[in-house]
Amino acid sequence: MNKKPIYLCLAHMGGKEQDFIQEAFDTNWVVPLGPNVNEFEQDIKSYLGGEKEVVALSAGTAAIHLALIQLGVTAGDEVICQSFTFCASVNPIIYQGATPVFVDSETDTWNMSPALLEEAILDRQAKTGKLPKAIVLVHLYGMPAKMDEIMAIANKYAIAVLEDAAEAMGSCYKGKPCGTFGRFGVLSFNGNKMITTSGGGALVCASPEQQQQVMFYATQARENFAYYQHEKIGYNYRLSNICAGIGRGQMLVLDAHIAHHRHVNALYQAAFAGVEGVSVLTNPSADFESNYWLSTILFDQIDSIDTCVAICESLGKKSIEARPLWKPLHLQPVFDGAPAYVDGTSERLFNQGLCIPSGPYVTDADVALVVEAILFSIPLKNYF
Repeated sequence: MNKKPIYLCLAHMGGKEQDFIQEAFDTNWVVPLGPNVNEFEQDIKSYLGGEKEVVALSAGTAAIHLALIQLGVTAGDEVICQSFTFCASVNPIIYQGATPVFVDSETDTWNMSPALLEEAILDRQAKTGKLPKAIVLVHLYGMPAKMDEIMAIANKYAIAVLEDAAEAMGSCYKGKPCGTFGRFGVLSFNGNKMITTSGGGALVCASPEQQQQVMFYATQARENFAYYQHEKIGYNYRLSNICAGIGRGQMLVLDAHIAHHRHVNALYQAAFAGVEGVSVLTNPSADFESNYWLSTILFDQIDSIDTCVAICESLGKKSIEARPLWKPLHLQPVFDGAPAYVDGTSERLFNQGLCIPSGPYVTDADVALVVEAILFSIPLKNYF
């Protein structure tokens, strides 16, 4: 039995994080905002090509919420959202009193289907008399979506795109970073992401004016008076200077993290290449450059989430962490009754797939153990 646990994606410190944190303590910048926040935002801006502005926030969910506010989403509006994703992609739609409209995935990237997106837009317009207010697109597990097709549809109907790139920092589509295509882009620095600030996120904005508005709402919407005056509802969503210090150190190892995730994915691809009925999600073409935040695997002869859970439990007994793919949001009880334009793709993926260890601490030897454990956990004889 493997004694050392093999986790999906543990946070990995590069060493400089403590220097930036110590600097915050030495200068007494332990409150929200400060030099680390400013530098972290600038580091992200430079990494994304320098054309966008960045606001560091307490979470990726906060970034989605503030973007929806900037897009004018209010009660009575509809917002199209990818169904195959984590609930944080859609919860802020509910915060604003709007209705999520779920769209299924396509099979190449597992992201929003352009065909179903246009179908949803036209059908909602016919049924409600107005277009959806925004489109929340997700780059799932780090895999870029089909941005040319999706942006063409969004532009055709003049609907703003909010890119949820929480899992896709460092991923590119046709050489352009994910999170820089839409009106806004969202990044996450949760503990298991490509880089971490222990918890946090960022909103990528198109202009300095948008950046200033986002910062206004993220700091309790205080008006420019000598005293405290508030004319709009604001939020306490800014990132702390200490957490931003972690982020500054993490930016120094981001490229190394991405290279390692891609290396691990390549090992899985090679290992399962000759195994019939087993596949690893990979870039569909040279246009796509996934960071492979999590490597994901499909078993095409399995058609039950219960079987996937059983495989996870079997791996867990060998100290290997695995988990099912995201349960589609249109199947979640909390969103029961929301409009959905689906063709079964995400439900099939949910019933057939797993996330497997991918992070910076996963070694080549660990990959070999994971592969062996998976092959001996599959409850189908013809896999051997």
